[in-house]
Amino acid sequence: MTITRELLIGGKNLPARSGRTTQDITPHTGAVYATVAAAGVEDVTLAVDAAQAAFDDWAALSPFARRAVFLKAAALLQERTEQAADLMAGEVGGTRPWAYFNVGLAANMLTEAAAAITAPRGDVLTAQQEGTLGLAIREPVGVVAAFSPWNAPVILGVRSVAAALAAGNTVVMKPSEDAPLACGLFIADVLRDAGLPDGVLNVITNDPADAAEIAEALVADPRVRAVNFTGSTGVGRIIGEHAARHLKPALLELGGKNAVIVLDDADVDYAVDAAAFAVFMNAGQICMSGDRILVHESLAEEFTAKFTAKVAALPSGSPEEPTTVIGPLIGPAAARRVAALVRDAVAKGATVLTGGGEPEGAVHPATVLTGVPKEADLYYTESFGPVCVIGTFATDEEAVALANDTDNGLTCGIITENGSHGLRVARRIRTGIVHINDQSVADEPQAPFGGFNASGYGRFGGRWGVEAFTNTRWVTLATEHAHYPF
Repeated sequence: MTITRELLIGGKNLPARSGRTTQDITPHTGAVYATVAAAGVEDVTLAVDAAQAAFDDWAALSPFARRAVFLKAAALLQERTEQAADLMAGEVGGTRPWAYFNVGLAANMLTEAAAAITAPRGDVLTAQQEGTLGLAIREPVGVVAAFSPWNAPVILGVRSVAAALAAGNTVVMKPSEDAPLACGLFIADVLRDAGLPDGVLNVITNDPADAAEIAEALVADPRVRAVNFTGSTGVGRIIGEHAARHLKPALLELGGKNAVIVLDDADVDYAVDAAAFAVFMNAGQICMSGDRILVHESLAEEFTAKFTAKVAALPSGSPEEPTTVIGPLIGPAAARRVAALVRDAVAKGATVLTGGGEPEGAVHPATVLTGVPKEADLYYTESFGPVCVIGTFATDEEAVALANDTDNGLTCGIITENGSHGLRVARRIRTGIVHINDQSVADEPQAPFGGFNASGYGRFGGRWGVEAFTNTRWVTLATEHAHYPF
């Protein structure tokens, strides 16, 4: 039975003012999974109205009362694990293990946000004037525009709103058109059932054809004071330009072209397992996925043989099958895009070690290539699919140069049995995140998460997330009368 959902504005489920709806499609079958309201600009205005109206009361609410909402939401989310898994399978083709991971991490994010609410916020300053107390106080900014993506819908849906709400802001959320339920309305349902007041979180769903207009209207509304966007680098540039035009701070978590480096002192079998996870978890549709595996030449032959054999044996197909590792991409068009990158690389001299060929619907074969030249599109383009390239290096300097040969700078994994060696290499990698003796895909709610260069700016996690959505004010209290020159 097809799910039907409306907009969430001011705590009420409302149709779009135009009455329009749009379809939410299952990637694996092409069937209509849900029908949701297709908002227009007028609905954006209503949602911001509701968020602005709710701001003062939410910001003034006792931190302990706000914390209670987040703790209850974390528990409710865990209780609704199977519902989340069904939504992820239906909307984005997510496998069950991937859905369970989404729920577990997202619940921890809510718990961490609850802790941030009552953590110390601000500083006592050294004042120049005798008898004066100086304070740096962090306060909520107001209404925040949140854009959540489809690829890790529960994780990134929660991340798009948790820190902003915890800091005392209200939010208008625009979830991806490919997962309006899992990365939008489902998250809002959990928070609302946990006691979040009406209007504090509002959700606008839209037709894909209207995405640019809706996003621009939301960012441009003068009552929106900060922007939180997670998604592709291309769209992130547009959102960043809109925010800059209106002098609004933006947190942008964008794409990656991440490397996993296998140093000469690595355990080869461990490296094979780590790299396979980095590349093929969620069929490569993670911003932290390992597009490039860089292997020391002394280990290359053994690693390549074992890695290729492991990848060739990965089960693929329907996300409903419990053994599936390589599930469908977000749609057939995404699979065709990945296939085109592989074809272009082969035409320009690359060799396919396993996989390749044409996709079956939205399922693209797990693919490993070697010898990809710089002129191939795949060399610099994020594949965002079950594809990786193996390259080799002779020295640490060469490994660092290859890893840094990208406009992106999100994450990196360095596989080594020598922590000191790994740290020396890690210090020279230009990414926001690096994991030594681990692969590139790792996320913890209390850690500073984000990239730089074309991977965006700003940080989620712990106090960094709260700082992203607060304004620092300098407040002084003079305990003595000052002396003035006139």
